[in-house]
Amino acid sequence: MTVPFPEANSPLSSPPSARTEEHSTPSVNPCVYRLVVTALNAPLVLSGDYLHVLGRENVPAPGQKLVVAGAHVSMFDPFVIARAMPGHKLQFMAKKELFVPIMGDIIRAGGTFPVDRSHNDVVAVRTALRILDKNGTLGLFPQGTRGGEEMHGGVALIALRGRAPILPVGISKQGHRWLVQFGPLITERSSIKDMTAKVGKELARLSKAP
Repeated sequence: MTVPFPEANSPLSSPPSARTEEHSTPSVNPCVYRLVVTALNAPLVLSGDYLHVLGRENVPAPGQKLVVAGAHVSMFDPFVIARAMPGHKLQFMAKKELFVPIMGDIIRAGGTFPVDRSHNDVVAVRTALRILDKNGTLGLFPQGTRGGEEMHGGVALIALRGRAPILPVGISKQGHRWLVQFGPLITERSSIKDMTAKVGKELARLSKAP
């Protein structure tokens, strides 16, 4: 659900064909958002799985810009994290292949927006920055793909450009228990490389059972 991003010194310019799209910021329909989160958590609940959340004290109140950096272990991760953050309306960056008729309309209404992972998608980066500019909660997976080991620098780049703190969140599953652990906010400003390494270290720590 993420993609290699432009370098920190990139002007984030975009081709003329993208300029109309990039001026729109995805909004969140609260009813659709709740419906999507509930529906995608339903298979877990029906199978007897339950959510155990640690570190809620590290989650800021809604209404202030925030980048949520999550470990990516399953297709349910965005919805499990959203369920663990009641009050927030997480807007995730998702691969463009998901935006097919009907399903694409639904997830757009829930605030999710597409990214083209085949290249450095400047439009997606600008969309993420506009969400932060409006004090939104942005959801990203720095590993890129489920179970990926390489950490991409997009989370650090967007947090730096958007002047937003990073909330790391680990996910692990043991039997029927989904453990979601929120770590302390990462607020210091350093290089993209150093911040990416710190996020990766935190996600590895938070993805282990205490």
